Amino acid sequence: MSSLSVYHVSSPDLPNKVLTHFEDIAATLVERGVGFERWPASVRVEPGTAEQEVLAACREALDQLSVERGHGSFVVLSRKGSFADIDANLPEEQRLDAAQAHWFVAGRGLLYLHIDDYVYGLVCERHDLVSLPAGIAHWFDMGERPNLLAIRLSGKDAAQAAKATGDDIASRFPRLED
Repeated sequence: MSSLSVYHVSSPDLPNKVLTHFEDIAATLVERGVGFERWPASVRVEPGTAEQEVLAACREALDQLSVERGHGSFVVLSRKGSFADIDANLPEEQRLDAAQAHWFVAGRGLLYLHIDDYVYGLVCERHDLVSLPAGIAHWFDMGERPNLLAIRLSGKDAAQAAKATGDDIASRFPRLED
C-alpha cells in the first residue's frame, strides 16, 4: 500500500503526519505541485528484468504517456536482490532541471521530496505514477534488498534531468525497510 509521511526537516525521526488513503496522499502532494495518480500496468514484468524487455513490454502504456504528457525519454530502474555494498548505494538528494515522472510497474520504493522546510516520504508501489515539477529536490531509496521495477519518464530533450544538491539531508531520514 502506498503511504506518505510528512516530516519537518528538524525532526527526521518523527513524521508530523502519515497518510495511507490514495485521495489524501494525492491531495497533499498536489498542494506542493506534485502529481500522484494510478496508472495501471496491463503487463506483468518482474523486478530484475532487463531494460529493453521492460520497454518492449510496456510500450503501449509508454506511447500513451508520450502522447498525453510529452514524455519521450525513458530510463528503467529494475533491481531485485541485495546490494553487495549498501554504503555505495545510499540515496543522495538531487534537484531536477526538468519535469519528470516515475511510474512504478512492480515492487516498491521510497521517494523523498524536499520542499521548503518539509520532507515528504512517499512509499510507491505497483501502478503509482508520480509527476515531479522542475526544480524539486528529491532522493530515492530502494532499500537493502531491492524489489523494484520503475520507469523514469522525462521530456524528449531532457539530457540531464537532475543534479546533486550537495546536501546530506538524505542521510538523516529513515531508509526503506524491507
